[in-house]
Amino acid sequence: MTRILQFGEGYFLRGFFDWMVQRMNDRAGFDGSVRIMQPRRAALTDASRALNAAGGRYHVCLRGISGGAPSESFEEIRCVEGVSGAGDPAAFATLPGLRFVVSNTTEAGIEYRRGGDTFPSKVARLLAARHAAGLPGLVFLPMELIDDNGPALRECVLRHVADDFQGAERESLEDWIRGECVFCSTLVDRIVSGAPDAASAARFAQVPGVDPATLVCAEPFHFLAISAPSGYDLESELPLGRAGLSVAYAPDIAPYRVRKVRFLNGAHTASVARGLLSGFTEVAQLVNDDQSRALLEKIIFDEIFPTVSLPDAEKRRYAESVLERFANPFAHHRLQSIALNSVAKWRVRVLPTVLDFRRLFGRLPEGLWESLDWLLRLYAERPDLVGDAPDVAGYLRSAPPRREVLSRTDFWGMDLTDIER
Repeated sequence: MTRILQFGEGYFLRGFFDWMVQRMNDRAGFDGSVRIMQPRRAALTDASRALNAAGGRYHVCLRGISGGAPSESFEEIRCVEGVSGAGDPAAFATLPGLRFVVSNTTEAGIEYRRGGDTFPSKVARLLAARHAAGLPGLVFLPMELIDDNGPALRECVLRHVADDFQGAERESLEDWIRGECVFCSTLVDRIVSGAPDAASAARFAQVPGVDPATLVCAEPFHFLAISAPSGYDLESELPLGRAGLSVAYAPDIAPYRVRKVRFLNGAHTASVARGLLSGFTEVAQLVNDDQSRALLEKIIFDEIFPTVSLPDAEKRRYAESVLERFANPFAHHRLQSIALNSVAKWRVRVLPTVLDFRRLFGRLPEGLWESLDWLLRLYAERPDLVGDAPDVAGYLRSAPPRREVLSRTDFWGMDLTDIER
């Protein structure tokens, strides 16, 4: 039964949420299938055509470090019905059993553009057709990486309704959307690398039943935090927890977002410049080097850890999982990719931790604060390894005085010289 309409045909949802649906079917009696719709392309992509040719069946290869040792396993995904090209989503409005809409249309996907054929405008047409048919509302689980993605999607949809409908029809549809449709906020956490490289594909082709053309590779770690509106029991309809999946149903998922941004993304950004200037090319090399690992552990456990407002045991498990994920020999996570737009990343991923640490202890966190100096060195000494806006990269390439750089409020949102006093 088609219970889920999915906007987004990319590898991430196939290796994350569709994998979860299969586990719910197998372990929690969910008994639901997924119909995928490409949100932008009318013509099917090569990956979508391959998936349709396989009847929607494919495998997810989970490979990484588990319990300190490399691991690799395959799981068949049978819950996907197939992929449709971008078209009129109203055609899916009356699917029997339809209850959930899941999306991953990039951060720019949830935006309002009057007259544009955007993802929210498609949702507005879908809901208008469903309302006209007298059917129940839908539950939305947007997985785009923006804060409060559920309310953001709802507001964009309502703006499109206001554009396209008039009078009593508009008022009735708006009331139905507000009263009968549920827009949840989510935070997703899993590295999905996608299609295997050529060497891995050749090896996987020897595994019985596995087709490298449809295979999706991902790390074993996964986590999903969901915030549903007050009064709605999502877990009773979507049994992720009963299926043994790592999920948190919480009224406020902001602490989980802070956890991910500070531990995972922040540790990446705080270590990337020193790693590149030391001759490393991938994250796993940092973890396998004694000196670099010691610095990472200091940053993660001594400096980031006390600034995250979650129970210590929960934080410690996550922090340890971050180091394990960094050590994944299959990920080939390039430091140069992490270094893109490093000034903006340091401001978002590291600076809030620096400020909280200083507020808590009356001093600056040594490792995190030193990472800024390494970052400035990287821009000045190896500009070929850094991709950034021309005005940022060009300015820092000239190696201006450190105090002048720290005082750039347009870079940091504040004068950083103030916190060194």
